[in-house]
Amino acid sequence: MDFEIPEELKMVQSLVRDFVHDQLKPLERDILGRAAGLKDARAYLPPETEDRLMKMATDIGLWGLSVPEELGGMGLSTLGNCLAEEELAQTIVPFNFGDVSPILFECNAEQKEKYFLPHFRRQRQAYIALLEPQKEAGFPSMQTRAERVNGDYVISGRKVSFSRAGDDYFALVFAATDGEGKGTTCFFVDKASPGFSVTGGEEAVGWRTQIKAPLSLAFADCRVPVLNILGQPGEAFQLGKKWLPARRLVRGARCVGVGQRLLEEAKAHVESWQSYGQHLSQRPGTESALADIAVSIHACRLVVHEAAWKADKPMNIKREAAMVKLFATQMIRTVADRVSHVFNGPPYIVGLPMQRLCSDALATTAADLALELQSSIIAGDIMKGLKV
Repeated sequence: MDFEIPEELKMVQSLVRDFVHDQLKPLERDILGRAAGLKDARAYLPPETEDRLMKMATDIGLWGLSVPEELGGMGLSTLGNCLAEEELAQTIVPFNFGDVSPILFECNAEQKEKYFLPHFRRQRQAYIALLEPQKEAGFPSMQTRAERVNGDYVISGRKVSFSRAGDDYFALVFAATDGEGKGTTCFFVDKASPGFSVTGGEEAVGWRTQIKAPLSLAFADCRVPVLNILGQPGEAFQLGKKWLPARRLVRGARCVGVGQRLLEEAKAHVESWQSYGQHLSQRPGTESALADIAVSIHACRLVVHEAAWKADKPMNIKREAAMVKLFATQMIRTVADRVSHVFNGPPYIVGLPMQRLCSDALATTAADLALELQSSIIAGDIMKGLKV
C-alpha cells in the first residue's frame, strides 16, 4: 500500500499553497474589514483584484483545474483537485481557480461558446435557478413550468438563486415539462429574454456580509428556443451526475483545509496566551482539544484521499463519496466545537478569521436532509452484504 502523492500532484499542491500564502492571505484583512465596527467588511473581492488574481492563476497554470481538458480546463485528477482544494480552503478570501458547476460540462458545441466559455472566463455569471420560494427542489410540486408553444418553450414561474450577482448573466432554469420530455428540463435563459427579470442579490457590507440575500428570478411567459435546452428534455436531474461523486470528495477536502487552518489559529492562540502564569498550551484540557482536532483532520484526510485514489482508477465511488460527505461534515462540526473550547468561548466573533471559516464551513454542511441521504446510501450497501 503506497500513500505517496505523485510528484506532479505535489507540484500542483505546492503551487496552490504558495499562491494562497503569497496572494490570498494578505487580502484577508480587506475581506474582514479594517474600519472600527468592521463596517467595510466585504463578501467578495473588488473586480480589479479578482481580474489580477485570475491572470496570475492563468499564467502559472492553475486556472480551470477542475474543468475537463476538452472544455479548455486543466483536467486535473480527482486527487489533484482534492489537494488543491485543501490548500485553497485555508483562507477566507473567496477565490477559486475557475470552478464551474458540472452541469455546464453537458453543454453542446454551440452552448459551450455562448454560455460555458464566457462563464468560465468570468465574463458572465451563471444563475442556478433550481430552488423555488417556499419549495423544496426536485419534488413533484415544482411550480415553474415550461409549455411547448409553436416550436418554442414558454416558461412561467418564480425561482430563487444563491449565485453571485453580476452585470452580465444567464440563468439555468429547472422547469416542469410535459409531452415527450415529461419531467424536469433545464433551460438557458439569457439576460435580455422578454419576460425574464431579476431582483435582489445586492452585495452586503459590514457585519451583514455573511447573510446571503438570494436573487429572485421571475418568468412571465418567457419564451426560449428548443436550442436552449441543456441536455435532454425531462432529464435535468441527470445533468452532471457522473461528476457528482468526485465533487463530494472535493467538498470533503475543503472541510479538511478549513479544519487545518482552524488548528493553526488554535495553536497560535494557545502559544501566545497565559493564565495564572501558565501557557494555555500546557493545560491538559487544551492538549486534549488540540489532539481531538488533529486526529479528526488526519482521519478525514485519509478518507478523502483513499476515495479520490479510487475515483482516479476509475472505480465506482458512490458509497465512498457518501462516506466522505458524512464524515467531513461530522469532522468540521467537531473541530469547530473543539476550537471554541481552546478559545474558551465561541470562535464566531465578527472580525476574526475563525468566525468566517466556521460560518462558511458549517453553512455548506448544514443540510441534514442531504446527510440522511448519504447515511441511507451507506446503510443500503451494508444491507446488501458489501464489506466496508
